[in-house]
Amino acid sequence: MGGTQVTVVHNPDAQRYELRDGDAVIGYTQYHPDGDVELVFDHTEVDTGYSGQGLAGTLVRFALDDVRALGKRVVAICPYVDGFIERHPEYRDLAD
Repeated sequence: MGGTQVTVVHNPDAQRYELRDGDAVIGYTQYHPDGDVELVFDHTEVDTGYSGQGLAGTLVRFALDDVRALGKRVVAICPYVDGFIERHPEYRDLAD
């Protein structure tokens, strides 16, 4: 069974980073801007059919790397994003 490659994309119009399997959105981490510098991440979810594959971590890592590249900061009210930053000290400098 040849599965498609799961990709991560930034969808700024929807204010979220998305996991996609082909054209289907299978997960996302959602944010809203707070001022010019901070992005408040408030919710992350992955479809249950894709759980247990480490995709949420892949998604959040991509989002945080992108936030860093944009020169912005993160406010993590989403428990998953907050926990990810706690487990990965290399991202703590991004968090407010």
